[in-house]
Amino acid sequence: MPSHLFADRPAQPPEPGAVDALISQTRRLRGEVDAVRRDAAADEDDPRQRWQRALCDLAVHQLDDLGAQLGHLRAGVPASAAPEDEPGDTGADTALAPAPGTAYGVTAPPRTGSLLSRVGSAEWNLLTDEVSWSEELFQIFGRPPESGPMSLDEMPTMVFPDDQPALQGMVTDCLIDGKPIDGEFRIVRTDGRVRTVHMTGEPVLDADGCTASMWAVLRDVSELRRSERAVRESRDSLERSRHIELTERRVAVELQEAVLPPWRGSLRFAHDGPAPLDVAAHYLPAASTGLIGGDWYDALALPDGDALLTVGDLTGHGVAATSSMAMLLGALRGMAVAGIRPGALMGHLNQLLETSVQPALGSAMCCRYDPVAQTLTWAQAGHPAPLLFRDGTGHALRRPDGMLLGATTGAVYDEAETRLLPGDLLVLHTDGLARGGDPDDDTGARRLLALGPRLAEARDAQDGVRAVVEEFGEEPREDDACVMVVRVARRS
Repeated sequence: MPSHLFADRPAQPPEPGAVDALISQTRRLRGEVDAVRRDAAADEDDPRQRWQRALCDLAVHQLDDLGAQLGHLRAGVPASAAPEDEPGDTGADTALAPAPGTAYGVTAPPRTGSLLSRVGSAEWNLLTDEVSWSEELFQIFGRPPESGPMSLDEMPTMVFPDDQPALQGMVTDCLIDGKPIDGEFRIVRTDGRVRTVHMTGEPVLDADGCTASMWAVLRDVSELRRSERAVRESRDSLERSRHIELTERRVAVELQEAVLPPWRGSLRFAHDGPAPLDVAAHYLPAASTGLIGGDWYDALALPDGDALLTVGDLTGHGVAATSSMAMLLGALRGMAVAGIRPGALMGHLNQLLETSVQPALGSAMCCRYDPVAQTLTWAQAGHPAPLLFRDGTGHALRRPDGMLLGATTGAVYDEAETRLLPGDLLVLHTDGLARGGDPDDDTGARRLLALGPRLAEARDAQDGVRAVVEEFGEEPREDDACVMVVRVARRS
């Protein structure tokens, strides 16, 4: 930018109305951004909200600086000292021209605002060794005016040792090579506070083209740089959080896929009787979270010819819930293979979950099907009852007593028995299939029962699962869910 002492390049002040309009727009925008900042949640544990708040703070500081610069533009020629800052002022709403210098004898209009003390000016006359500092520059450096301005040789004594070479290089380039100054350095004020100062300036040449003096405008940009740093740190924290989420989701998905049965279509179980089972299942992820939950389904052929059918759900999401689900399902399979009946099996699972290093609550249902007697014996722990469809009409089976897994010590789980006929169809599901999570809320069950005619037309269990997924799959569920369809087939 041209020096204010170059007589052959007189400054052309802009139209006052145009600058006033820009200042009004800046004030209005600053107020709107500040309102957004005040409304922003201040949850320090949420990286996304910290990042959003930091961006708002940065925008406010930048608009404050823009307001001050427009104040310079409106005031025109630099003027003398400003009055004391008025407390409680935001800066951008009242900022006029800060007084960059005191050596020019021009009086500035009255000004207020905390931002004014952040911009000062100085001139170092190399011919007379005179130094002129504006009052604001004394405030920036925390230097009493009675101590007088500092010469170029004294300036580095207040500058961070690491930044002294940069300052000396800028000053040398300006005085010797005539290069403009544009750089930053950190100072340690007389009160011990560290501030970051941005310095711009130019040499002033005499008639012979030699450097006669140097002038500069110095801005305290500490708050601006602090806001920029907060934005960077918040962004980095947010990126780390996203990376952790993606990694946790990947691990949870891999663990879930390793534990749940790798079915693709219908499978047959319990071949020893006149009515084997045709089984299919499906996992539906939650729409409101990217994390995998602790829902499971399983069907297993047991050594005595019976079939194990189970669905369940553990509280929580992510690797912790999925690993607990894997532990519980592994124990359930082992106890079922050992011949433990459903009621006793639920009791052992309750004890296992209660003593786990990762305490949680869970709902579950365990069914044992005898293909010879064609009976289904089952127990449940705070879980929705199976739905039995026969001849296109469905109803919920009566639930035996059973508390949530992990809720209390020594819980006892009753059993119920139901005889199944060829052509019957069972639907087992977790409570996340429909909105809500209360096992006594029968909204999801009633919607499933309404699918009776479609389920009656299903050619196999996989067709039945497809009908359920078409009904519930696109809903914005708050929790993930599992559904299993079991069709009692006729011996061919």
